Amino acid sequence: MFESKYSKVLTVILVIVIVAILGLLGFLGYDWYQKYFLENDALAFVENYTEDTEDENNTADENATDNTTATNPIDSIEKTNTVSGSSQNEVPTYKGFNVVGTIEIPATNVNYPILEKVSKSSLETSVAMLYGAGINQVGNTVIIGHNYRNGLFFSNNKRLNNGDKIYVTDNAKNRLTYTIYNKFETTPEDASFYSRDTDGKPEITLSTCNDDSSRRLIIFARAE
Repeated sequence: MFESKYSKVLTVILVIVIVAILGLLGFLGYDWYQKYFLENDALAFVENYTEDTEDENNTADENATDNTTATNPIDSIEKTNTVSGSSQNEVPTYKGFNVVGTIEIPATNVNYPILEKVSKSSLETSVAMLYGAGINQVGNTVIIGHNYRNGLFFSNNKRLNNGDKIYVTDNAKNRLTYTIYNKFETTPEDASFYSRDTDGKPEITLSTCNDDSSRRLIIFARAE
């Protein structure tokens, strides 16, 4: 009798362990699937979006071998508050969201469209513009993204350092190179740095959570 009950207990424990393992494998599998397809979809969009810009850079300098080092057209950017970068062209969309530009960060393998609106669903799709003058416009523009701690979106911003480059293209096909010059953590409520003097240049602020979501990791970058 005792051995029978003991055997049943072991069977129940074994079943629970197997179910737990299958659940964990399923979760990890879904996480990998989501990350893989989100990143590939975003990369395909960014490559298509920046194709015209790269062609223009190649025409301007036939000897250029690295398009990410193209001269920044800061002087030609209008000092306006438009978020699309162009009022003449149709606003591009990504998965149903209006796009105001793209962001590329080689140091963390980031390639994403920048969505116009911040919402729960948009931030589950890509990064988004929260505040500011507009993509590649004079002044500071805040771009936010989730930290899922799996490499998606701004999960690896903690690995960025002063001097790292960020490439931002807007809807008018202006492609600017930004250099990181400040990195710090602050409270989730702190927005004191959103509106700041940029000395007449475009700047961006990247905002995401730290790994335990208790604070915000903030990165300042200035157009060269």
